[in-house]
Amino acid sequence: MLREVLEWMQPRDGAVYVDGTAGGGGHSAAILEASGPTGRLWAFDRDGEAVQAVRERLRACSERVEIVQSNFDRMAEVVPAGTVAGVLLDLGVASPQIDQAWRGFSFLQDGELDMRMDRRGGVTAAQLLNEQSAEELARIFWENADERDSRRIARAIVADRSVRPFVSTQQLAELVERVCPRRGRKSHPATRVFQALRIEVNDEIGSLRRGLVAAMTVLADRGRLLVITFDSLADRVTKGFFRDEAREYEVVGDVDVPMLRRPRAPRARVLTRRSVMPRESEVMENPRARSAQLRVLEKMVNGVE
Repeated sequence: MLREVLEWMQPRDGAVYVDGTAGGGGHSAAILEASGPTGRLWAFDRDGEAVQAVRERLRACSERVEIVQSNFDRMAEVVPAGTVAGVLLDLGVASPQIDQAWRGFSFLQDGELDMRMDRRGGVTAAQLLNEQSAEELARIFWENADERDSRRIARAIVADRSVRPFVSTQQLAELVERVCPRRGRKSHPATRVFQALRIEVNDEIGSLRRGLVAAMTVLADRGRLLVITFDSLADRVTKGFFRDEAREYEVVGDVDVPMLRRPRAPRARVLTRRSVMPRESEVMENPRARSAQLRVLEKMVNGVE
């Protein structure tokens, strides 16, 4: 969604931007070009291979970019508050990560059950599968991916691992397909299980919640936050955050009771009433883009338009 990102971010010369998920550097390069000759960019990614790729791609304009190997939820620790004109968060797993079988993100190729975006530490998907209880695995599959057969799959995993620990993507995919036969479905039965494990391994929802707050911290007045999601859970979290930032009252306590609301000026305004979807031509060129949704929020320091 490169064209849509540029249309909504509106990069300009001399401004500062953040690409919180630099990946291969496509969005970063376009933002730098559109904000030239003096615009600056902070590029974040927790994947070491992605950092190397974006560093190589942006070598020609290295004097205008700071590349940081870190989760975007830590951007406020290094980017000065209130200095940024636009923040982009392109969530989910990158195509290079999917295509590299040894990373463990795809059930279409056999590889190690890893799924860590940052391989410097953390728990792997194999560790989760081999160590967590059936109840916890079922929770992961249900909460992270709305997997209807979460309990059946979790029980089968616990039974199988008592004979042979899980080590490969093919091993997991075959188990899920055995428990939940395809029966004419277009998508592979293991799609949601792999999604749920990836989200859990990388704490993607926790990172998103923290990252949205961090983005609002670094944004200047009228700065824009652009979030591209690829699953319903991340989109719900993003939509809820945008709604809360744009409302004209504070909620007292854990439940929104209208009589207890405290008036306040909105901290932002939602620019996309409905999510922006990719163009048909883009989906034809890249089928993985079909589930992408873009939402845009504009920060308002003084609470008025």
